[in-house]
Amino acid sequence: ACRFTYGRLVLFALPATSRWLFTSIDGLVAGLFVSNVAGRGGLAAVNLVFPLAMALGSVGFMLGTGGAALVAKTMGEGDAERANRLFSFITIAAAVAGAVLIAVGAAALEPVLLLVGAQGSLLEQGLLYGRILLVALPLFIVQNVFLSFFIAAEKPQVGFAVTVAAGVTNIVLDYLFIAVLGWGIAGAAVATAAGQ
Repeated sequence: ACRFTYGRLVLFALPATSRWLFTSIDGLVAGLFVSNVAGRGGLAAVNLVFPLAMALGSVGFMLGTGGAALVAKTMGEGDAERANRLFSFITIAAAVAGAVLIAVGAAALEPVLLLVGAQGSLLEQGLLYGRILLVALPLFIVQNVFLSFFIAAEKPQVGFAVTVAAGVTNIVLDYLFIAVLGWGIAGAAVATAAGQ
């Protein structure tokens, strides 16, 4: 049996909380690339679309948090076979939800952008950025599910490593696609999707 100490709690929580810090840094660096190369309009488009993408992707946090608790409880009860079935079901449900939410996001994207006042070039850039992100939505949702399962499996450092790998991928591809190849807002979206 493992004895609870505050030191162990901090060591367990540190990778999970550091994920959010690294995610924020990643977003900041991506914003710098977009604003300096794609311009203020590109950055505005990203900032208008990203909340919708995060709202849709939050389904992964929901399924991951609840699913990880359910699987951990089932494992604690000694029913490994049922826990494996639950894990598989939750993973498949996340992928299916992502596929369904692509359609929801595609239908909502333009009305949401119009609602917040996007028009002209800003609307076009927002639609381009959003449509590319929507393609990767199932992967983003499944990534969020797995991050919760890494914590439940007592491997928060693996979740941190995944977050760092995703962030570094996004940053490197932002530089390549935006600064080197000049893809602008489309490059930012492809880099973000690749990181997911």
